Amino acid sequence: MRQFLLTGYYSLMDYFLKYFLFLCNLVFTVLGLVVLGLGIWGLSSKESFAQEKIGTIGTDPMLILLTLGFLLTLLCLTGCVGALRENCCLLKMFSVIVLVLITIQVLFAIVAYTVQDQIEGYLRSGMLAAMAGYQDDLDLRFITDEIQLGLQCLGYDLFNCYFTPGVLACGVPSTCCVDPLENGTVWNSQCGVRAQVMDEFTAQSVIFLGGCLGGISRWIEQHEGLIGTVGVVVFGVQILAVFIATRLLENIHRHKAHA
Repeated sequence: MRQFLLTGYYSLMDYFLKYFLFLCNLVFTVLGLVVLGLGIWGLSSKESFAQEKIGTIGTDPMLILLTLGFLLTLLCLTGCVGALRENCCLLKMFSVIVLVLITIQVLFAIVAYTVQDQIEGYLRSGMLAAMAGYQDDLDLRFITDEIQLGLQCLGYDLFNCYFTPGVLACGVPSTCCVDPLENGTVWNSQCGVRAQVMDEFTAQSVIFLGGCLGGISRWIEQHEGLIGTVGVVVFGVQILAVFIATRLLENIHRHKAHA
């Protein structure tokens, strides 16, 4: 009954904005669940589970995805319920959090623009660190393997023997191999052994020779239009969400003043 009375003060535009806010938050709730699912998949698919090293999960980078997915889902559910039930407390909480997120994004963009000339150096340093700790750090290995598989590249631009001495000396991960599957079904983890002592002509038929740093740069250049569009849309939706939530709050307060 209370909600019916409240909606009596709504124009058609207010109805539209209310359900638009609800639907936008519903879409981002689904997105949050997808991110949450990716985080869970990342944790469960790693070798650390198979090796029963559950104690290392506390420092796992996949927790970032899991945490982001959970927080995004929680925030958007707050917006969904606040809009649908016209709840002042939830709408205010939603608006404040989104405003904080907008501020953080603006500050991040400013910092990124300021240090844009140094970004490649940071990526290069990060890639070197990943190569140095590839054998010992399961987290770094997992992330590096996913990048190498996705971009079909070889860790670092330089062709160095970065593995520890032994059987794997001067080899590369199997995720750098052109065809890591034997007979199209069985994963051959030894396909990159001693690949770095081969001449370039022979090696190019066995492994990918392009470095991942260049692969990342090319991927960004190829998709910069899409990345920019997604960024603008997401940023615009956040601003619009704050505007609509504020409009709903004004309507609720106006009703209370006339009640």
